[in-house]
Amino acid sequence: MSLSAILALRKAMRARLAANGDLLAALGGAKIYDEAPRGAEAPYLLFTDTRLRDWSTAEARGAEQFVTLSIVSNQRGAAEGLAIGEKIVALLDEAPLTLDGHHLVDLRHQGSETRREHNGRFARVDLRFRATTEVL
Repeated sequence: MSLSAILALRKAMRARLAANGDLLAALGGAKIYDEAPRGAEAPYLLFTDTRLRDWSTAEARGAEQFVTLSIVSNQRGAAEGLAIGEKIVALLDEAPLTLDGHHLVDLRHQGSETRREHNGRFARVDLRFRATTEVL
């Protein structure tokens, strides 16, 4: 199992998202981060949690990843975050991404969750994806 699968998948996901003008307009710019910079204005998208586990077979080395993307909004309610989430799911669910050093077998949206953070100041929408990859 290779940890490079995480980096390869993130790079390909980020490139697909950053290339979509409709998504960038909804975010108010290319605000796609691993960690938001101090003072970043919402809305923005974060690559948050990733879990990786071995998915190797007798024929190929592979990995299964569970990736969480989080939309942070300072609007009341979750409507803005959910609307942005819809765009992200449409771009990534079953997307034919090309990964460096790996073959993407499957990428699917598994579920979503909304919540309030920082005493209700921010709405957060978490999008969970499952990906399976094989080492080339």
